[in-house]
Amino acid sequence: MLKGIPSVLSPELLKILMEMGHGDEIVIADGNFPSAAIAQRLVRLDGHGVTEILDAVMRFFPLDSYTPSPVGLMAVVPGDDVEPVIWEDYKAAICKYEPERCNIEFIERFEFYERAKKAYAVVATGETAIYANIILKKGVVQ
Repeated sequence: MLKGIPSVLSPELLKILMEMGHGDEIVIADGNFPSAAIAQRLVRLDGHGVTEILDAVMRFFPLDSYTPSPVGLMAVVPGDDVEPVIWEDYKAAICKYEPERCNIEFIERFEFYERAKKAYAVVATGETAIYANIILKKGVVQ
């Protein structure tokens, strides 16, 4: 055991976060996302929600300062009458730890899947909110 590390961050996820280099991306996915089919490296955290994991990861994870939007969300598909309220929680967590990098881009669904296929890892959660998938691009520690 170590002190100060949120228990939601499994040893496997901590190892992956340490392995990632500048420009690598990680997806934290909701329970409906096809994580196992898409992931190069899959971390299962089924008993947790995305907001909880995002807050824990952001304590240690530098966002890319060389990209206008180091955070990406899956955009709502045209015709879906949904306004994902969870996005406000994501913005709050990101701005709490990286206030200068709160720029979030919205990525079309199939483009999001393609980026997720190239991501360093995908974290599968038990999140039940829809459109709760997020991509983080790693920066450098300064």
